[in-house]
Amino acid sequence: MSRVETVDGLSQLFTVNVLAPYLLTALMPPPDRLIYLSSGMARGGDADLSDPQWTDRRWSGAQAYSDSKLFDALLALGVARRWPDVLSNSVEPGWVATKMGGPGAPDDLDRSPVTQAWLAVSDDKAAKVTGRHFYHQEERSVPAEAHEATIQDALLDYCAELTGTSIHASR
Repeated sequence: MSRVETVDGLSQLFTVNVLAPYLLTALMPPPDRLIYLSSGMARGGDADLSDPQWTDRRWSGAQAYSDSKLFDALLALGVARRWPDVLSNSVEPGWVATKMGGPGAPDDLDRSPVTQAWLAVSDDKAAKVTGRHFYHQEERSVPAEAHEATIQDALLDYCAELTGTSIHASR
């Protein structure tokens, strides 16, 4: 996969995976719950925001994807911190057999959406948490950088600069 730009000159991968969920969040009133779609590949992501759209580095599609999925976890945790009354979490659906995942992907496609639905509507105490990352209804770790408020804020500020729309702290 090569680096593709939008008509605005932004990285398509970054725009779809990070900027779109950011902007949707920024434009809505705080809901009860938010679930951001990350990936197990986030654990290989780099939280360095010096070139998040890969404009200066030599393109690596897999690394850019991993970075974007780590940014999704950062987004979920940053929103959880700014909106403490909102249950904001990220999930990894698993490596499943889709066009993107390929026919040999080992995870169960039927289990893939279960965690998102559980986090969205369940009254289960384990689902009524915020600032966490999940896989198959179990909490999973993300890189330590995802928990750093300064990095969360840097990503949120970068997205605000690109979109002209901020996610303000709740009052």
